[in-house]
Amino acid sequence: MSITPEALNHLLGIHPETPLDIDGMCRRLRPVIYPAPQLTERLDAFCTALCSAFRSLGIPTPGRDEATGSDGRFPPGTVIFAPGHFPDDKLAINRVSTLYNNIIVGIYDEEPPLDSSSLPQERLDAIVSRLARDMVHILVFVTARSWTVCTMNGGVATFDSPLPSVEDVRNILVPKISAQVVPPGPDDIDMEHGTLDTGTEEFREIANDFIRCSALWKNNQCLVTHTSTEGLEYRNGFYRRIVARYLDRRSGMSYGFFARQRPLGVTPALHERPPENDRPAVTLLTVHLQGRTLHVPVPTVSVITTRSGCRKHLLDPENDLVEIGLTQGRPWMRTPGNTEGNHDARPSFDTLTILAHALGNAVAASILKTLSPGSEFPVHLERNGASMTHWHDYPSDELLPKGYHGHGRRNPPVSCSTPQSAAYSLMGKIAALEKALSEGKEYRGDVHFEPNHGTNIVGMLSLAETAAAMNPRC
Repeated sequence: MSITPEALNHLLGIHPETPLDIDGMCRRLRPVIYPAPQLTERLDAFCTALCSAFRSLGIPTPGRDEATGSDGRFPPGTVIFAPGHFPDDKLAINRVSTLYNNIIVGIYDEEPPLDSSSLPQERLDAIVSRLARDMVHILVFVTARSWTVCTMNGGVATFDSPLPSVEDVRNILVPKISAQVVPPGPDDIDMEHGTLDTGTEEFREIANDFIRCSALWKNNQCLVTHTSTEGLEYRNGFYRRIVARYLDRRSGMSYGFFARQRPLGVTPALHERPPENDRPAVTLLTVHLQGRTLHVPVPTVSVITTRSGCRKHLLDPENDLVEIGLTQGRPWMRTPGNTEGNHDARPSFDTLTILAHALGNAVAASILKTLSPGSEFPVHLERNGASMTHWHDYPSDELLPKGYHGHGRRNPPVSCSTPQSAAYSLMGKIAALEKALSEGKEYRGDVHFEPNHGTNIVGMLSLAETAAAMNPRC
C-alpha cells in the first residue's frame, strides 16, 4: 500500500479496519440466511450452495436463531440473505437493528427484470423499483440456467450456472456485500448553506464549462440521469417513509457526477520528515512509491460539483452546483446563496470519492514537483484546477486522453459510494502516477476503472473537453 490505513482514516475518515482486499472482506463478513415462509426447490438448492461456498472461504454461516439477539433482531454488520417472497410483517428490514448497518440481499426464483436490450436508464429504473418494493439493498435472480446480481448503482453481473461457485462468490458477491452504500450524515460533513458565491467571474467560467459538458453528454444513453422516488412502487406508506429516510429525504437518485476542482497552491513533497519544531502547520502524508518515502503537505481541497439528485444533462448552474471541500480531514459543503441558502441540497453519495480524487490530485502534483519538476500537471492544478467526470459505463481505449493513466481494473467490484471506492480512487491515482514516473511518461491525469460500476476520468482537460473526447460524434 502506498499509504497506510491510519492515513486513510485521518484524511478521509475511512475506518482503519475497512477491508480493502477480498481476503480481508471474507474475514469480516457475517452472513445469515433468513428464508421466506415458503421456498422453491431451486432457491433451497441455491442457498445450500451459497452457504457451502461461504464455508469454503472461511466465512461462518450461523443459523437464523443463532444470528439474532435476544430481541430477535439482527445485530449491526450482519448481511441478511432473504430468499423468497415475504409478507409485509416478515420482511427482513423489520428485523434489523439500525437502518444503515445491515445489508439485505433479496433472492428470487425468477428471471431478472431486464435483458440485454435494456437501456442503462431502463435497467436502473427496474432495479431500483424492485429494491424499493422488497426493501432490500441487492437483488439476486436465480433461473435454471444462471444467477444474476443487481445492485443499486445499476450494476448487473450474470453467471452461467444455476448454483454459485466458490470463485464467483469470492470475487464478485463478497465485495458487493462488504460495504453498504450510505449518504453522508449530518455528523459526517459541515453544511454551510447560502455561502457559495455564484456571481464571481471564476464561478461563471466554471458554470460555462458545466453547461458545455452537459450539452455534449445529453444524448449519451450511458449517462444515467435520474430515478425519482415518486415513481417507485411501495408496499405501503410505512415503507415509503423508510426509503425516504434511507435516502436522506432526497426526491430521487442521480448517478455519476461532473466536478471541477478549484486551483490550489502546490508545495513540493519532502524527502525527509522535518523535525517536530520545524514541521508545517498542515498535515504531512507519508507516501511510499518507487522505493522512496516522501512526505506530502496536505492542503485544503475544494470542488465545484453537481448537487445530489440534479439532472446532469439539463444543468442549471445557479441551482445545480455546490461546493464541497476537505480541510485537514474534515469535509464541508457550501450551497448557493442566491436560492435562500438552498437548504434542500444534500451531500452526494459520491462526496467521499470526489474528495478522494481532489486530495489525490494534490498529492500527485506535490510529488511531481519534487520528482519531475518540469511536469505540467502541478502548474495546471495551481492555475486551473482539474476536472472530474464519472459515469456508469466504460470508454474504449482509443477514446482515452493522452497522458491519462488507467488503474482499478483488478480491484474488487465494490458498490459505488462505499469507503472502499474512495480508498481505491486515492491509492489507485498514486499507483498510476508511480507507473508513469517509472516509464518516463507524462502525467496529465488518471482514469479509474471501477469493475461492474463505471469510470472516473480526472485531470487537466476541462469538463467540456473530456465530454467531447468521450462523445466524439456530438
